Amino acid sequence: MSLAIALGRRNLGATWPNPSVGAVLVQHQNDGPLIIAVGATQAGGRPHAERVALARAGERARGGTLYVSLEPCSHHGKSPPCIDAIMEAGVARVVSAIEDPDGRVAGRGHDRLRQAGIEVDVGCMSREALRAHRGHIVRVTEGRPFVTVKLARTTEGFAGVREGPRLMITDEIANGRVHLMRAHTDAVLVGIETILADDPLLTVRLPGLEDRSPVRVVLDSSLRIPMASRLVAGARAHPTWIVTTLTAPVHVERALMEAGVEVLRVPADASGRVSLPEALRLLGERCLTRLFCEGGPALADALAQGDLIDELVLVTGGSGRGRGDIPALGHSLQEKMDELVLVGDEQLGSDLFMFWEKP
Repeated sequence: MSLAIALGRRNLGATWPNPSVGAVLVQHQNDGPLIIAVGATQAGGRPHAERVALARAGERARGGTLYVSLEPCSHHGKSPPCIDAIMEAGVARVVSAIEDPDGRVAGRGHDRLRQAGIEVDVGCMSREALRAHRGHIVRVTEGRPFVTVKLARTTEGFAGVREGPRLMITDEIANGRVHLMRAHTDAVLVGIETILADDPLLTVRLPGLEDRSPVRVVLDSSLRIPMASRLVAGARAHPTWIVTTLTAPVHVERALMEAGVEVLRVPADASGRVSLPEALRLLGERCLTRLFCEGGPALADALAQGDLIDELVLVTGGSGRGRGDIPALGHSLQEKMDELVLVGDEQLGSDLFMFWEKP
């Protein structure tokens, strides 16, 4: 099961709208278990992990045990149910980490396998599987993506400077780690102020993973994004969505759409800005499961105020030591951190990554 979960994690960010599942097919012999085939959900969500493993195993699947990190699907979507393939292959036992909370499955897959005479065990490494599939789980239960907020701060607690050149806080190794996190998410989120200040690309630029760049999402209440920005210029190569308000200018929307940008409209909040709950609900309807926010302190604090942060990645770097005047942690985020749990840390050179989660 540990291998199945690890296989699924590899393709996180590449399989939405489907969860990234791992599957391992085993034959138990007198001298111990023998792995016959492995599979993971493929790019775009199909084929599913179970079908990949079963296709690789062929006749060797008969009488075997299939380990899967999430309950096999039992409904007809763009492909037939995985439980049909499992039964046709003659698998004798299915070990499933967790039940799928999706209302179209929700235990039905396990029940139908049992009715077909297949032994089913549920709960192996459930804690690890819940973490691996948290994006899928949050989307189907709360109607929005799982939200990870990443913030970088100096050792003195600052995220930037109000005037002057951009404050470089982390080193190259830490920046590469952030790009890897981007590669494992469905979409990266920033606000318009980040675009105006930094003109970022928000792509994955790690060797060999350039094709894993996520959807780029910008919150822009009045459609102020410059047509000359790098995001707009690269919109045909990398999916770019701008979430704006109902009253944003239509002529700007038309120009952005001609450049390849998709413009999404949601109601404004009381301050006239994009309503964050409505924006996340819309992204959930678009089947995004994992959202990686790199929008800076103001957006992070607004998400915290709305109780919309599921994970916080706080990076403390030494490169900007002694500089900065914009605090990394706003008041709402500081209060929210009292409800989060520190689950791990990584030291990368002079930079420290700390990972906090909702319990």
